[in-house]
Order: sequence, then C-alpha cells, then structure tokens
Amino acid sequence: MGESADGVSREQTAKVLHEVAERSSRILQEFGQKQLESTISSAVKDELGIAKAYMDLYSRMLMDPSALAAASVNFWVDSMRLWQSSWLKMLGQEPAPVARPAQGDARFKDQEWSDNFLFDYIKQSYLIAARHIQHAVAGVQGLPDDSQKKIAFFTRQYVDALAPSNFAATNPQVLRETLASGGQNLVKGLNNLLGDIEKGEGQLRISMTDETAFQLGKNVATTPGKVVFQNALLQLIQYQPSTAEVYRRPLLIIPPWINKYYILDLRDKNSFIKWAVDQGHTVFVVSWVNPDQQLAEKGFDDYLTEGALAAMDAAMQAAGEERLNVIGYCLGGTLLGCALAYLAAKGDVRVACATFFVSLLDFSQPGELGVFIDEAQVENLERRMNERGYLEGSEMASTFNMLRSNDLVWSFVINNYLMGKDPFPFDLLYWNSDSTRMPARMHSFYLRNMYLKNKLGVPGAVTLAGVPIDLSKVEVPAYFISTVEDHIAPWKTTYKGAKYLGGEVRFVLGGSGHIAGIVNPPAAKKYHYWTNDAIADTPEEWFEGAQQHPGSWWEDWQRWMEKQNGGDKVPARIPSNAIEDAPGSYVMQRLGKK
Repeated sequence: MGESADGVSREQTAKVLHEVAERSSRILQEFGQKQLESTISSAVKDELGIAKAYMDLYSRMLMDPSALAAASVNFWVDSMRLWQSSWLKMLGQEPAPVARPAQGDARFKDQEWSDNFLFDYIKQSYLIAARHIQHAVAGVQGLPDDSQKKIAFFTRQYVDALAPSNFAATNPQVLRETLASGGQNLVKGLNNLLGDIEKGEGQLRISMTDETAFQLGKNVATTPGKVVFQNALLQLIQYQPSTAEVYRRPLLIIPPWINKYYILDLRDKNSFIKWAVDQGHTVFVVSWVNPDQQLAEKGFDDYLTEGALAAMDAAMQAAGEERLNVIGYCLGGTLLGCALAYLAAKGDVRVACATFFVSLLDFSQPGELGVFIDEAQVENLERRMNERGYLEGSEMASTFNMLRSNDLVWSFVINNYLMGKDPFPFDLLYWNSDSTRMPARMHSFYLRNMYLKNKLGVPGAVTLAGVPIDLSKVEVPAYFISTVEDHIAPWKTTYKGAKYLGGEVRFVLGGSGHIAGIVNPPAAKKYHYWTNDAIADTPEEWFEGAQQHPGSWWEDWQRWMEKQNGGDKVPARIPSNAIEDAPGSYVMQRLGKK
C-alpha cells in the first residue's frame, strides 16, 4: 500500500479527494452563480464608481503620452537593474536589492524570499511592478479628487491581490508544506474554503480565528457586573467595584454600535473596563442591540434620546448622583459630541467631563473610508438598506477589512487555504468577526449629514430631537485620544474636530491604530504616546511641539481624570436592581447564529 509524505495512504487520500470533489462541486456551483449575478449587477450599475474613475484615468493618460513613455522607461530601467543584480547574486556576489519590502511587510518575512535566488527575483520583480503601477496612476494630473482617491485605493487592492505570496506556486512556505504533507495542506485548505463559503451562505466569509475557542462571559467580556437598565436600543451594564472607595462621579462608556462594546473588555490583562474599575471608577457601559428590520425607523435622534441620554439618566440613578463623566468611542464619540451640544442648549450640566476615543466631529478628511462614501454610493446603499430595514454587518466588516487587506484578508487566505491550517484563537479577531447591523434610517442620516455634507461642525446645521446642534457651546473639559496609524478616524481630522468644542481640550496622540492603539494596557509596555498641553492652530504645529512618552496613554488619561474628579470619594457601589448578569443578552446575538 503506497503512502504519501505524511504517512496517509493513497486510498485514504483518494477517498478524501472524492468527498471534497463532491462537496466542492455543489458549493462552488452555487457560489459561482451567486457571484456571477452579483458581478453582473455591480458591473452594470457600477455602484462604486470604479469604471468611471478608471475611464477618467485612461483618458488622462492618453492625453499625456510623454508621461506614459517615461513611466515605461523607468520600469524598464529598474527591471534591467534587477536582471543585472540577479546575475551577480547567482555568481556568488551580494549586490544591494533593487527593491525592498516596506518595513513591517509580513508577506516576505520567510527567509527563502531573500536567500533563494528565484524567490528573491520573484519578490523584487513584484515590488518593482507594484511601485511603478502605483506611481503611474498617482502621477496623472487633472483627475477629480474623488476619482483619484478611488483609483489609488483600488489599484492598491489589485496590486496586493497579485502578490506572489498569495499563490501556491510562488510562495516558498506553501511549497515546503505541500512537499512535506504530500499536498494534504491544499486538500485541507479547500475544505476550509468550502466551509467559509457555507458559513457565509453563498458569500466568502473568511475565518480569522477559531470562533469555538471563545464564549462571552466565560473567557471574553468577563469583568463582573450586572445589567441594570435596558430599552429597545441598549442594555446598561454596571460593573462590580474592586476598590473599597470609588470616585463620587460615575463613568459611563458609550461604544460605537458598528461593533460590540467588549473590545474594551476582552480579557483581564487588556480590559480597559477592568482597569478603570481598578482605578476606582464606578463604570457603566452601553451594550447596543443588534438591530433587525423592526428597528429600521430608528434614527440618529433615537440613538441620542433612547441611547446616550437614557444611558446617562440610568447611570446617574443607579449611582445616586446628579453628574457623571462620559467616554465615547469612535461613532460613540460622535454621538457624545451631539449629546453634549444638546445638553448645552438645554442648560443641562449633568456631564462633568468627556473623553473621546478616536472620534470624528469633523468629517472633511475621513481617510480611506471616504472612497466608499459619495452621493451615488449612498443612494445605492440606501436602496439596499430600505429593502430589508438595515445594513448587514458583514457588508460593513468587508469594507473595514479592505482598508488593511494584507493583514485582514490575504494573510488568512494563505494560512487557511494554501497552508491548510486552522486560524489561531485570537480574542481581538473574534470580536472583529462579531459584526453588527445598522438601522436604515439612522445610517442614512449619519452618512449624509456627517460624511457627505460635514454638517456637524457647522453651528445649527444639524438638528436632533428638535434641538440645533452647536459644538462650540460645549464647555465641558474634554480629553481626545487619537492614534497615529488610524485608517478609520485619521488623527489630523480628529484634531480638527476637537477644536470645535468651546471648553478646555487635552489632545493626546497614541501609537498604532484604531483598535490596538486604544486597547493598550500599561502592563503591555507597548507603543508610546505624544502630549502637548497647548492646542495649536494645525495638527502639524501641535505635533512639532509634542513630547513623546513611552508606554500607554491610559495612565495619562487617569491623571487627567484625577484632576477632574478631585479627591471626592464615596464607598464602593454594588450594582442593584439587576436584570441579568453581565455581559447581558443583547451582546449575545452573533452574525450567522440565531
């Protein structure tokens, strides 16, 4: 009886391949039909405006043949340099590379990409081609700004997709595994692919982590607490104290409803919520409902009144206090800004200080998300949302994943489908895969008034619950933490929004990005942050005068909070009148599960 490289019999291999063939024939036929229909529909409608943008590009390029010729010559010169360098390397010399991967590019970390002549040549050929393609499209003059952004973004997606690391025949790590396992990795990888298509019900939903390894309330979202209030939009969790005394003013956290709150309570060692409890805060957090068609008519007004304001009322009542401190994260920070302006117009001083985690109040430069938001795309999105009453969470997740496709798409294609490995259990990626829906009416208002028209920073341009919103009337002390590598809320744009407020503002810039830069506990001793007590006219001027500090911004925030709270403390508050234990039932509804 013959055996493959890992000891598996040829008969067993043949049986597995037969089973895979039958399964794949059925699944891929359904998948292909669905994708064909989707592709034809998208191509006809050009919902993203990609075809128009590239037609603009081609016409501009043809109008300047000298630039096109120069780009071709430059590419030819670099290719000849690589050919010469490769010959020298083959002859035993060590010439300097013509093209190097960017620092931190994990695609080419395998040593074979540098040591092996052939793979080094493939790698550098790709890097040269990628660089020249992107430079060529970036150098075209006269394109509309929207077209230029779309071309740059989707050209990068194209270039990333064609990386040699994404193909079995040109990835040395995959080739080694294929030889070692007798091809079992590719069979296992095909099974993983089919499983992800089945899980996505006809769409490819790439598994980023072992979802069976985590259970809410067991090994993620484990900080002890009780649900003390709920309505149609939210549950409010109050956490069990861990200190004998607590600050008099409670702390309310308003997370975004694009994702779930437990990004701030993954595990004990990286839970901001637990850390804040340990500092002596009475912590409340909003756990938003995962809406369905029954909540289609819930608008931004409702998220203000039934969300932020209702949560404030409930937290103050539970704590027995008339004032509180509030944190808003991302979209939760945008809502917090609106709530503060609403309260200022009413003369309500319940909020003593406010903290904004990577939050946009100005949307003039929303980063690469702007590629997906223009009038035509919003109209198409509204049409789809109105058909079912909400934006499906997987659609939003796919957009965010594209912003970092090498990390959040292609690395998993290689691991899951080419290497045939199961995804590694990772709490943050478990949370990232736990997508939520968005009510149609709310999301339409948000996209049109914030992203498309950038009205929030204009006094009175946005009216919520009958009150004109004027951020300049907000005189509450505010702490802004943004992150230097944020692709979702670019820090220079959050800085501009911070200046809309009328009170004292402390702006701090953290390391890393939208999630890792926020979930950065002091014990990890990772990254660094910049502070500047002055608020300069521009973010560039602010950064020029900023001082860099090692470690986590959490400790800087706590020092600021101590100044806001003063020394006024009370005996620790135990949650009472509980509806259920944390993390509550609203957070349990997971995409793809009933």
